[in-house]
This record gives sequence, C-alpha cells and structure tokens, in this order.
Amino acid sequence: MAELRRYPFNTYDVFSARPLEGNQLAVFTDARGLSGEQMQALARETNLSETTFVIPREESVERERGVQVRIFTVEEELPFAGHPTLGTAYYLHRKTGAPLIELDLKVGKIPVRFGKDENGLIRGEMRQRDPEFGQVYAMDDVARALGMPPEIFDRTLPIQTVSTGMAFVMVPLRKLEHLQNLHLQFQWKAAAEYLKDKDGKFFYFVTRETVNSSAKLHARMIFYNGEDPATGSAAGCCTAWAVEHGVFASEEQAVIEQGLEMKRPSRIVVRATKDERGVTNVRVGGNVVQVMNGEVQLE
Repeated sequence: MAELRRYPFNTYDVFSARPLEGNQLAVFTDARGLSGEQMQALARETNLSETTFVIPREESVERERGVQVRIFTVEEELPFAGHPTLGTAYYLHRKTGAPLIELDLKVGKIPVRFGKDENGLIRGEMRQRDPEFGQVYAMDDVARALGMPPEIFDRTLPIQTVSTGMAFVMVPLRKLEHLQNLHLQFQWKAAAEYLKDKDGKFFYFVTRETVNSSAKLHARMIFYNGEDPATGSAAGCCTAWAVEHGVFASEEQAVIEQGLEMKRPSRIVVRATKDERGVTNVRVGGNVVQVMNGEVQLE
C-alpha cells in the first residue's frame, strides 16, 4: 500500500473579526511536494473562493524574496488576490510573531504589516501594486450588455478598469437598493461575455449609499464561483479609482462593506495617496479569524 502524504491546512474568515462572516480561505501551510495540478485539484476540493499554498524555502531566500505562496480559485491560478494575501500573511504572522510579512506572489513581493485596530484586535494591511488605470466604458453599453436599466448608474463617476495586480471594472450605481436588488448570478454569463475582449476581468459594483454609517462604499462582486463576500484585490482597485475621482480623499481611511446580501458581512479598510505622481500607496486591510484546521491525506 502506498504511503500517505499528509498536508495540514487551516481555514480563515478574512475581512471579519467574527467567525462565520467575511470571506473564507483555506491555507495549506506546507505545500512542498504538491504539483500545480494537485494544488488546483485541492482548490476544487475546498470549493472556496480561493485556496493558498505556502511553499517554505531557506530562511535567507525568504528574507530576500518573501515567503512563496501560490493562489488558486476553483478554476485557475491567480497572480494576485486580496483576501488570500491577507489571510495567508495572518497565518505567518501568528506563527512567527513578525509585524511585517512579505509574500512572494506571481505579481512580485507584497508586504503585509500587522498591528492593533481601534478595538485592540489584530489587523493586517497589505500594500498593493501602484494602480494602472485602463479603459473607460460607455454606461449605456454596459447597461445594455447586462440587461440593467441605464438610469440606475451613477453618471457622476466613470465605469473604468483599474488594476493593482488584477484588473477589475468599477461600476458605480446611484442607490443602495439598486445594488441590493441585482440578480448577479443571472448576469454572470452576460458579464463574462461582455468582458472577454476588454481589459478588465470582473465587474465590481459599488454605491455611495451604505448599510452601515461607518462605511463609505457598498460593494458586490460576482465571478464563476458565485458571489464573493469580500474582494481585497478589487477593493484596492476601487480605492485607487475612488481617490482618483474624489470619492475618497488622499490618505483618508475608509471602509468598503461587502457580502451583506449573502449574509457574510465584510469590512475592508482602505486608503491610498494622491499627489503629483497620481495615485500610489494603495493599502487594503482588515481582521482575520481562524475557524478550522485539518489535514489532507494523499497517496
């Protein structure tokens, strides 16, 4: 009988200080010996938005280049994603006690710094890559493609692609009820068809009307694995877009709320700098809580 190989993992709820809220993440804490195909199969097995795999290396290599981490959805490997970065860094922070964790991702080195929030809880904050602003879309074209009434769009702000490692299309709507009433599951195929030859990968819908008065934006995001409770990569793009177009002030700490419609409320704490160089220093943070641990056995 073949010897079993054992791979420990933890699960975390990210962008929440309470278990069973926020966005779920599985972290395989030592993925040495797993092939890329096996990582993809394990991501399908967990069936979460993303699953990450930590690949330990020599300490000297990790000091120079960061801790190697690979990120998978149920369909593909990603070069970058927000809540997997924060959740994996949280695991490493709790393991090592280091206030600064640097991850070596496909997009390069991403630093995550940990400290205490206003409630005395551990909060991590990642600095994402400086934003790249892309295509601006005609609102009527987007409305037609998605079967949405054109009057629900906020025409004071552009529909625009932004990337801080992954490209999202920011879609501003006028009212909270418009966002709450969207049937995003039904619209996923239409969205994917519209975006297949564009410079953005997914739509990120936002409105300046919020459920919680402490939040500045309410957001929803749909992709091929369903609705996402919190999208840290999109939140970074959204922050750059919001600072660029005056929704947030430069260096204002703001909260994006997401996941309320699917009963997994998430609080994403964001900020960015705008000066003569444009928008830089995009930071996305939040709380993380561990929920489960376990072990996968493979022959």
